[in-house]
Amino acid sequence: MNYINQSKSFFFIFFYFISFHLFAQTLLIKNGHVIDPKNKIDAVMDLLITQDKITRVAVNIPTKDIKTVIDATDKYVTPGLIDMHVHVFAGNNLDDYIANAPTSVMPDGYTFRSGITTVVDAGSSGWRNFPLFKAQTIDKAQTRVLALLNIVGHGMKSRYFEQDVADMNPNMTALMITKQYPEILVGIKAAHYWGDFTMVDKAVEAGKQANVPVMVDFGEHEPTNSIESLFMTHLRPGDIFTHTYSYGPKVRETVVDENNKVKPFVFTAQKRGIVFDVGHGGGAFSWRQAVPSIQQGFLPNVISTDLHTQSMNGGMKDLSNVLSKFMAMGLTIQDVIARATWAPAQVIHREQYGHLSPGSDADVAIFSVREGKFGFLDVRNTKLEGTKKLECELTIRGGKVVWDLNGMAAVKE
Repeated sequence: MNYINQSKSFFFIFFYFISFHLFAQTLLIKNGHVIDPKNKIDAVMDLLITQDKITRVAVNIPTKDIKTVIDATDKYVTPGLIDMHVHVFAGNNLDDYIANAPTSVMPDGYTFRSGITTVVDAGSSGWRNFPLFKAQTIDKAQTRVLALLNIVGHGMKSRYFEQDVADMNPNMTALMITKQYPEILVGIKAAHYWGDFTMVDKAVEAGKQANVPVMVDFGEHEPTNSIESLFMTHLRPGDIFTHTYSYGPKVRETVVDENNKVKPFVFTAQKRGIVFDVGHGGGAFSWRQAVPSIQQGFLPNVISTDLHTQSMNGGMKDLSNVLSKFMAMGLTIQDVIARATWAPAQVIHREQYGHLSPGSDADVAIFSVREGKFGFLDVRNTKLEGTKKLECELTIRGGKVVWDLNGMAAVKE
């Protein structure tokens, strides 16, 4: 009897193996310029997807028995982008700000069209309302949604709720990350506090307990609090300073001084391990900060959007547009792709994402680079001109085509 059962088990395993390899859905991207910063690939190659995994990246992969072949000649093939700063806790609490409110957006409508397959919600929810956020948005989205948990229990319900020190609970915040949702919650957010370093210190306390990074939106202090003290005393290596190139000198100390010089301690902080995130947003990106920073060699570690309804119709628009801005300031396409794929994956300790290694999830983007004369806006409606602009042609999430601008993957008539 045991011999018969073993024979049946062997038969079913063998049949499954043969069936998978004969009938598995396959997709082959041919002749694209592959940029994969983790694996140091920067060359024209082919990429093979089987089911929901990347199975091979190589030169001249045969097309025989491949179900779908996509010609990516003269285009760039990259890992699916990771936008490390968004707000996607969309809801109908009309009097609230970002938590379960209309200022947040549903992710799928704004991600795939710019090559994004993973987003990190930047503290829209706290420990009190994260379960609602998960049920309402995260569990429904095709986009992979990870999140930073706000140190304020109610999250970004309103600016006034964000001042409630009594609702800043490091223990409950850390417990929700470590005990309930460790697969989704990747860090902690402190934002919009009008006081001293209390919010930051409580967030860092929670970060130590949960062993995750803290992202700080450090503004709205009048007079301004010292960012040198923030970088050197309050934050740890691996913690994140967002809205790096914001200009609002009355409430937020800037990284570039009034003589257009990057402050020396900013370079020191970056060497110390402080992560500088763009977090463009609707009011947090200025050419007068970004241009001299790039010219003097102070580059962001991560390029992100701060997506919400107040940013997407202004100078920000989407992640491909923000990446194009940095290309207009002199970064290469390789530079910007690295800062929107492998770099954020490392910052949030999710190294399984942001690359094209065989065996990894088949999250892929294909971009064309349009050439011409383009105008890029900052949040003050000031224009910088550029000659190249990224445009997402196709996005694949988990092996499925979820965005196809010009029908690259479609069957031809």
